[in-house]
Amino acid sequence: MGPTHIRTKDTTMRIGIDVGGTNTDAALLGDDDRVLAAAKSPTTADITSGVIAAVRALDAPVESVTAVMIGTTHFLNALIEGARLAPVAAVRLGLPATAALPPMTDWPERQRAAVGGHGYLCHGGREYDGRPLSPLDPEELRRTAADIAARGIGSVAISGVFSPVAEEDERRAADILRAELGDGVHFSLSHELGRVGLLARENATIVNAALRDLATVIVRSFGEALDTLSITAPFFLSQNDGTLMDVDFARTYPVATFASGPTNSMRGAAFLSGLGDCAVVDVGGTTADVGILAGGFPREAAGESEAAGIRTNFRIPDVLSLGIGGGSHVSDAAETGPRSVGYRLTEDALVFGGDVLTATDLAVAAGRADIGDRGRVAHLSPEFTDRALARIAERLAESVDRMRTSAAPLPVVAVGGGSILVPGALPGFDDVRRPGHFDVANAVGAAIAQVGGEVDRVFQVPEGRREAVLAEAREEAAGRAEEAGARPGSVRIVDIEEVPLAYLPGGATRIRVKAVGDLDLGRLGGARSGPERPDPDQPAAQRPGGAQQHDGATPHA
Repeated sequence: MGPTHIRTKDTTMRIGIDVGGTNTDAALLGDDDRVLAAAKSPTTADITSGVIAAVRALDAPVESVTAVMIGTTHFLNALIEGARLAPVAAVRLGLPATAALPPMTDWPERQRAAVGGHGYLCHGGREYDGRPLSPLDPEELRRTAADIAARGIGSVAISGVFSPVAEEDERRAADILRAELGDGVHFSLSHELGRVGLLARENATIVNAALRDLATVIVRSFGEALDTLSITAPFFLSQNDGTLMDVDFARTYPVATFASGPTNSMRGAAFLSGLGDCAVVDVGGTTADVGILAGGFPREAAGESEAAGIRTNFRIPDVLSLGIGGGSHVSDAAETGPRSVGYRLTEDALVFGGDVLTATDLAVAAGRADIGDRGRVAHLSPEFTDRALARIAERLAESVDRMRTSAAPLPVVAVGGGSILVPGALPGFDDVRRPGHFDVANAVGAAIAQVGGEVDRVFQVPEGRREAVLAEAREEAAGRAEEAGARPGSVRIVDIEEVPLAYLPGGATRIRVKAVGDLDLGRLGGARSGPERPDPDQPAAQRPGGAQQHDGATPHA
């Protein structure tokens, strides 16, 4: 796919890249947000060569590129496969409580074995109001450090009971362990990653710790790919919530990228269609992801989420996935998926000379797509093809219907290379749109990603002071977005949530406010190199990338 607009040498540009399981997509956007060029390349086993091929196809003048934004499934795939994960020492601060369910109790065996299953129960932690649960025991932590060192473990995950309410115990424990283990050991602290529920937050912290070494390799690989392309502009990775994180943040918090693929696709769908409120059906080579956009951002999942069978509680988009994609196998009974040829589509599908009947073959046979050799699917009967495609449409419509929250008419935006499977109307949904550049919506979503800041804590709301307290929270969230690298004047509030806490005195209310703004490259810089670990004394919400800080949050469980 080549350039779609005339470029001048004075145009500044940015590149969005999304590395999926089947294809690596790239989009080139101008400073006026026009899509100037788009390209697809099969995802390669080494990943970086696929990135190089996709970006080269854009034919972008490298001297005009001001930033590169990348979305990747590397880290989620590593967890799903139980591969490339580092051994982790999971240190929980909570004795004498919490001993009934040790760390990783509910993990699938493959993932537990991959990280070593090393759990340590220690004293410490807090009550829900911040009072100490039990005193931290430095000698106990030093004995723990000795065992960690003896096992040669280089990554430590520390989780304390109610640490988002009071983080001091986790920080003190990290200082004690670091003094014993040395600076070569990575530390992941749970109050920087998840919300209050202990087990799900602990799981997220362990996963993050297991991915730290891989994150260093992946970030370096992306940098090397851009160096090969002679692109010197800074690059960023996209996060679960559709905002950006810089290189240092990505190395420290790789778990924040888990849902960046669906988020990028949904944000790209909103941008390309001009719709802020709609359903999005993103069909790739392996799966179809269905989500709901509200105000141009994905609706977030409530409560706990799950990754590779592991419960976590960080915020991710509320997405329903089903095993239907362009590479999905089609059975003799006209059923599609969940098995897929994945990135081997251009080798295994019938229209490309292979011997596997895929959903793409159905689309070509029905005249919905003109790719490959249509003569190789001429033997498929129209009745079989129509029945299989109708069944796909029914399953997609069922998924959209499950996701919506009212009976009001809801437009559906179809994106992704596999959206050729989506007809002009779905059962119960007559308004189906496929915008221009629909097949690279994920890369477009990465390119338009912004910088975020969030406040999520308990405020005292005296009678008659609600609006003033909300204004304070909005101002704080906007300030955090600017501190994270957003351009002043571009920040807006995109989400406000209030939960009155009847069991606490003084009008206590949990207030969550999210703000986003455009990336200010002139101020942030976004260098590719720098210290691997951010300043441990700087609040997570104020580091580049906009991680969330949850001081004073109320329990979820």
